[in-house]
Amino acid sequence: MSIETACLAEIADVTLRERPLIVSDVDEVVFEFISPFSAFLAANGCRLLPRSFRLHGNIVSETDGAEIEAQRVTDLIDTFFGDQNRWQTPACDAVETLHALSADHDIVFLTAMKPHHKALRRAALDSFGLHFPMIATEGPKGLAVRELHRGRSLPVIFIDDIDRNLQSVGEEVPSCLLIRMIANADFRSLAAPPAVGVETVIGWRDLAARIQSHCTENRG
Repeated sequence: MSIETACLAEIADVTLRERPLIVSDVDEVVFEFISPFSAFLAANGCRLLPRSFRLHGNIVSETDGAEIEAQRVTDLIDTFFGDQNRWQTPACDAVETLHALSADHDIVFLTAMKPHHKALRRAALDSFGLHFPMIATEGPKGLAVRELHRGRSLPVIFIDDIDRNLQSVGEEVPSCLLIRMIANADFRSLAAPPAVGVETVIGWRDLAARIQSHCTENRG
C-alpha cells in the first residue's frame, strides 16, 4: 500500500531538526472527541452509549432507544467534523504540555481527516495556538510516520488512541515509542489491553514524563 499524494506533499513540507520527533494523533488525544461528539449527538436527537470501544453500534435514538443505522452514524460523524471548530476543545493539559515539549522536540500532528475537512482541522488547531505541522491521511499511519522519520537515529514517539494505528506505526518504524492515550475516561475503560510494545498513559502530564525519560534513555 502506498501513501496518498497529498499526504506525501504535506510530509515534504515538514522540516525536522536534529532532535527527537513526537508524532501525535488529534482526536481523543490532543482534542476531546467523545465528550463533544456526545453533545453534538444530543443536539441531533441521538445518544452514544458506552457499551464498547466503538461508535457504530453504540449510537441510539433518544426517542425510542433504537440503534442508529451504520450509514447515518457515518454521516453524523462527517457532519460533526464539518462543524468541529464549534464543538471540539483541547484535552486537559494538552496545549501547555505540547508547547513545553516543543522546546526540545519536533512535534507533528498526524490526523485521520478526510480531505474536505483538512482546512477546518488546521484552523481549529491554530485557534488554540497549536501551530505545529499537520499531516492528514486516510491510509495506514505507519507509512506516514516512516516517510516522515526516514530512519533517523534520533528518538521518535507516536501517540494515538486507536490500536490499529499504533500497530501500523510499530510495524513500519520498529524503533518508535508507541503510546496509547484516550482522553475520555468512560471509553478508556472499554478499550482492550494494548498490544505488546504499546504503552498506556492517562493524561498529558504522564505522557510528557514518559517522553522525557525515553529521550534521556535513548540520547544518541
